[in-house]
Amino acid sequence: MTSAPGRRSSIFTRLLRHGFTDPSAAERLLDSPGLATVRNDPVLLDALGGTADPDLALHGLVRLLEAQGGATDRQELLDTVIAAKPLRDRLLGVLGASEALAEHLARHPRDWQALVTYEPRDLHPGVEEFERGLADAADPVALRVSYRRCLLSIAARDVCGTVEVSQTAAELADLATATLRAALALAEADAPEDAAMCRLAVIAMGKCGGHELNYVSDVDVIFVGEAAGDADEDKALRAATRLASHMMRICSETTVEGSIWPVDANLRPEGRNGPLVRTLASHLAYYQRWAKTWEFQALLKARPVAGDLALGEEYTAALRPLVWQAAERENFVADVQEMRRRVVANIPAAEVDRQLKLGPGGLRDVEFAVQLLQLVHGRADASLRSGTTLDALKALAAGGYVGRADTAQLDEAYRFLRSLEHRIQLHRLRRTHLVPENEADLRRLGRSLGLRTDPVAELTREWRRHTTVVRRLHEKLFYRPLLDAVAALAPGEARLSAEAARERMVALGYADPAAALRHLEALASGVTRKAAIQRTLLPVLLGWFADSADPDAGLLNFRKVSDALGKTPWYLRLLRDEGAAAENLARVLSAGRLAPDLLMRAPEAVALLGDGDGGGLTPRSRASLEQEVLAAVRRADNAVQGVTAARGVRRRELFRTAAADIVGSYGTESQPAEADQGALVDLVGGAVSDLTAATLAGTLRAVVREGWGDTLPTRFTVIGMGRFGGHELGYGSDADVLFVHEPREGVSEREASEAANKVVAEMRRLLQAPSADPPLLIDADLRPEGKSGPLVRTLGSYEAYYRRWALVWERHALLRAEPVAGDEELGRSFMELIDPLRYPPGGLAEDAVREIRRLKARMESERLPRGADPKLHAKLGPGGLSDVEWAVQLLQLRHAAHVPGLRTTRTREALAAAREAGLVSEEDAEILDEAWVLATRVRNAVMLVRGRAGDTFPTVPRELAAVGRYLGYGPGHAGDMLDAYRRTARRARGVVEELFYGGL
Repeated sequence: MTSAPGRRSSIFTRLLRHGFTDPSAAERLLDSPGLATVRNDPVLLDALGGTADPDLALHGLVRLLEAQGGATDRQELLDTVIAAKPLRDRLLGVLGASEALAEHLARHPRDWQALVTYEPRDLHPGVEEFERGLADAADPVALRVSYRRCLLSIAARDVCGTVEVSQTAAELADLATATLRAALALAEADAPEDAAMCRLAVIAMGKCGGHELNYVSDVDVIFVGEAAGDADEDKALRAATRLASHMMRICSETTVEGSIWPVDANLRPEGRNGPLVRTLASHLAYYQRWAKTWEFQALLKARPVAGDLALGEEYTAALRPLVWQAAERENFVADVQEMRRRVVANIPAAEVDRQLKLGPGGLRDVEFAVQLLQLVHGRADASLRSGTTLDALKALAAGGYVGRADTAQLDEAYRFLRSLEHRIQLHRLRRTHLVPENEADLRRLGRSLGLRTDPVAELTREWRRHTTVVRRLHEKLFYRPLLDAVAALAPGEARLSAEAARERMVALGYADPAAALRHLEALASGVTRKAAIQRTLLPVLLGWFADSADPDAGLLNFRKVSDALGKTPWYLRLLRDEGAAAENLARVLSAGRLAPDLLMRAPEAVALLGDGDGGGLTPRSRASLEQEVLAAVRRADNAVQGVTAARGVRRRELFRTAAADIVGSYGTESQPAEADQGALVDLVGGAVSDLTAATLAGTLRAVVREGWGDTLPTRFTVIGMGRFGGHELGYGSDADVLFVHEPREGVSEREASEAANKVVAEMRRLLQAPSADPPLLIDADLRPEGKSGPLVRTLGSYEAYYRRWALVWERHALLRAEPVAGDEELGRSFMELIDPLRYPPGGLAEDAVREIRRLKARMESERLPRGADPKLHAKLGPGGLSDVEWAVQLLQLRHAAHVPGLRTTRTREALAAAREAGLVSEEDAEILDEAWVLATRVRNAVMLVRGRAGDTFPTVPRELAAVGRYLGYGPGHAGDMLDAYRRTARRARGVVEELFYGGL
């Protein structure tokens, strides 16, 4: 039937609006004889548009109509679809979600009538109802047809939202139970002699045993057999084995109607190498002597489902006590954790990110966490002994073993992931746990879960959100019982044994579990308000400590801070009430030595980690720092007090900067790690440089005030050099400077020089004096004549020296010169003096270029520490800081006179200007920038981790792991970090050799 153009356009638009992705094909199907009379029926189009895949639903409906036996049957189906909303929603919902069930309906066209009945008792069928649905199956083929017919009704309730996911899973398990019983009955009917000789019990395991089965899954079972009456035991076991094998084949083998699902008996004692059927006594002997931890974990879900149910109950009654003793086994926690790690490790790399079941943050993470807590606490608390994950999680929450907020999030995540898994499997009734990559499949899945605005994006976002929640919480569930093990509990309450608590601490990465448990006991024991708040905080903090490379240090440092501040009213309130504070503190305390050392010297700085009035972790500007430091100096009675105050501000702000760096590198639960590594480098370099400048300004003011009052006999300024002038100081950097002075009117040069030298000497002494605050080392070796020259010169002296004697390296060093403290006008005059030297109008002569290259080569050969691996030396190694900086600075010396953007003291800014000017290609500039940022991050990481400066990766494994964690590498990936550094540096060295050494 051909439509008028205008009408066609209207129908085409309506189909698009109803969610069809191929409106042209849909229009042709609507024009087919079977649907011609209802092609414009809004009821039909609305119903199709409400399905997961309207195109698929329409195609399935047309096939079903075509498969009907005649016109009468087709009209009956069509009339029912249009008139009966329950049938319409159920049928079209299934057709739009499952190609496999649409195929079944096409082969068995009258099975659609199984969806017509809509009575309350049909909403929650159990084993008995499914047994009635399978009762007429007289052979394996008929059993498959009946099974699919029952599955059709489950799927219909599922896709229509009549039942929620846990009920769907329970119905699937009940259908499996009924199917196992029917299959065993068929096997017994084929071999009545065997049936008469033995008692055979079928024990469901895994998801079937737990009443939480998928649409398509192996059905895990264990068989228990006994002789019936006076029968010989060996003969009886052989008979039982034949029956069990036949029952498995009935379910598993492929026929013209396909298969039902594989029956897997590999969870039995000795696995596939053991006998298929054992007596109860044999089972008991095996579990008492030989079973591994995971086998007791598997028994959590054991449930008799078919055959001799009395024998099955005897089996579970005999083994149940052994299950609840498993937590006392040696290496219990380690065994469970290692099994989980092996599961993850065996996932193909290409599938890890799409694995719903086994991948990180997947269903298995929730199940493992819940089962571990069940095994630990179920010994004394029978309410925890459910085989169903969500029921067990609910019981754990009710018993206080898991926090209620955590329970709610895990429950929501688990339900979402199971729903997604169900919809994936339902499509083709194939056993898979992989999220598809095809956009059409993702769209269908998203729509099936009610995500209709932008199904693909919404589905991906929700999936990632829930896996993130699971990854964050699944180990956190272990920590609460640890507190019960060490805190003072009421008599008779369940608590972990000391050995089990120790094993759990080891599993969480603690190298000294005994010390860690002592810290927990000190923090959490007692009935004080402080201890109560600590018991609330510690489960969360322990999780964050465990996420670091050094949990022991994190917990020890937390105890030290708490001992120092525990009696102050604001400290625990800060951690309890301000969301970011506790997590920020945990990250800072377990990331290395530097930040905790800074904090321990003044624990009140922990207030900076909160969300309130402490200023947060955003570094302060140089102006505000100088204002605070100078105000503190004014209040001081003498220079020592003034500089002590300035150093105290420096210590606090160093802590603020280090904390911001660590939190930005690790990320938090609410804020992911900073993706722009360069931003973190710029943050640290700028903050530490500003802080150093403010400290020098305050120290200068304090020294001048004590020795000369308000006015020094000479104008005095400090010029930052090297990384200081470039705003690129690291945590362990010295302050490279030049000192410039200019006698005031009427003051002799000798008097001015003496005053200036006294100022420098006193500044250096006070800033390096032993103190609780870190020293600030002043290095003036870049001055004219180096260590042999005077510490302080007048502006005229600098001018005379540079005019007559300046060497290439000195002009090179002046590229980073910038006033940082003292007389601003004198600083500007110095800049005017040196600009022609560092930005030579005619560029750099060829002999000067060769001299710079020679100096660079000599530095590489002479300054690299003996025994150091050059490829891993962040400063002097190939592709390290020196390589990148010298290459960029050579470009500045040669081109800054006519490229204004190159007139900057900052490496990254100069590199960007060189790229914009066409002096460096886009690709080469990115390579150099990446290498420079990475090398700087490595040096910052080493200082944060070890508490002392270093240019190479640590050799101590735990320190190396901590550097890796800071750089974004998880546990066990230190080798990947080193490989990535070598690769980045190697690429940068290739660019440097072309840029720095190539041509003239």
